[in-house]
Amino acid sequence: MIEMLIVVAIMGAVLGIVIAHGPPRSQALQTRAAAGALASTLRAARAAAISHAGLVSVAIDAKHHSFAADGGAATQLDPGMEISVLPPALPGPNGVRLIRFAHDGSATGGGVLLGSGRAKLRIDVEWLTGKVAVSNAP
Repeated sequence: MIEMLIVVAIMGAVLGIVIAHGPPRSQALQTRAAAGALASTLRAARAAAISHAGLVSVAIDAKHHSFAADGGAATQLDPGMEISVLPPALPGPNGVRLIRFAHDGSATGGGVLLGSGRAKLRIDVEWLTGKVAVSNAP
């Protein structure tokens, strides 16, 4: 009986330590999730521009760690996530950068670097086709 109590006490101590530290987090997984969300938003904006035969913009706010397509809700990134917008993305109001898609699927082009620690990804938008690609950043 004493052995059972010792085992239960050890298990309780281990469980207490795990709960105190919270769930395990991976910077690489958070970066991949953020890049996936941004790439999906860019692809949806391109599809909307083609289907509505008009311009659709995606605003990327590096200062406030967020992005949103025209008329869509803003997606907030983790404050520890580094974000930088690459040329030729257009300047927008309040330091926001814009990537625009036209009715034929083309875009202004540009890219975004996302990262946290050593985990960094690059999202590129080709200007001619509007194709969105995610790759490892150098």
